[in-house]
Amino acid sequence: MRVSMADVAAKAGVSAQTVSRVANGSPRVDPATRVRVEKAMADLGYRMHRAARALRTGQTSTIGLVVSTLASVGNSRMLQAISEAAAARDYALAVVTVGERGIREAFARLRSQGVDGAVVLNEATELARDAEPPADLHLVVVDSPPDARFSIVQTDHAGGARAATEHLLSRGHATVHHLAGPVRSFAAAERERGWRAALADAGAVVPEPVRGDWTSASGHSAASGLADATALFVANDQMALGALRALADAGRRVPEDVAVVGFDDIVDAAEYRPPLTTVRQDFDALGRRVVAALVAAIEGGESAAESVPAALVVRASSGVA
Repeated sequence: MRVSMADVAAKAGVSAQTVSRVANGSPRVDPATRVRVEKAMADLGYRMHRAARALRTGQTSTIGLVVSTLASVGNSRMLQAISEAAAARDYALAVVTVGERGIREAFARLRSQGVDGAVVLNEATELARDAEPPADLHLVVVDSPPDARFSIVQTDHAGGARAATEHLLSRGHATVHHLAGPVRSFAAAERERGWRAALADAGAVVPEPVRGDWTSASGHSAASGLADATALFVANDQMALGALRALADAGRRVPEDVAVVGFDDIVDAAEYRPPLTTVRQDFDALGRRVVAALVAAIEGGESAAESVPAALVVRASSGVA
């Protein structure tokens, strides 16, 4: 049986008009009354009818997500985090991928679905920067240089990479090699920047990085050319998995011969052989920050930039030099 506003009003001891004001976020409600009404809503399992709310407010309570691919672990983790954060705020989520017709077509598809705003995720952010975003579509971009046209939420990639590099140097290695991500990736560039800064501050030689495309296969291929490395910082855990196999194929032991650190702390990182030292991205916190920034923009707030810290998680793969 569907719970009505009248049911909530009766339980909270207020009028149906007061319940409506709380449901629609009106500031014209006493804080104590708001708490009482929200508790009654939660106790009864009340949910605002989305179509009715759209008619009253002109908003659909639906947000969009633009993504290049969901094949990568990071993107799929972000999809889950954003979906859960949106649901917690009673927003629906519409997902579109950037196909052959480009990001403008992706924006057009979202607008046809009446979304109130959209999140542009990771690899798609470069496309959003190069295109002119629709003026009537609120945007939050994940991982991007500063841009006044939209809000930005990102992991502190450079800080995490610096921590990973300093950790390897503290183990006694003269320098740290880097298996980097794609050239045009903002996250990859930031991680490379943090690695370079840590080596420069330590007065260490900065080796020429080798590069992959985020996949474990590319990590295996790229790591085959790192015969001189005793310490390796890899830009993501999937490429680190490929690098571990390449080192094993070459008869090099981890961590005895080569210490390895990844980035992301994917679910299986602790199950690698050996368990992978890595930099943890807090995908749940990112999802919450992204949705909060988008809802704020939808409700008339100004664009902003936020950075979420990344933490080093030490396991067996980084060993002792």
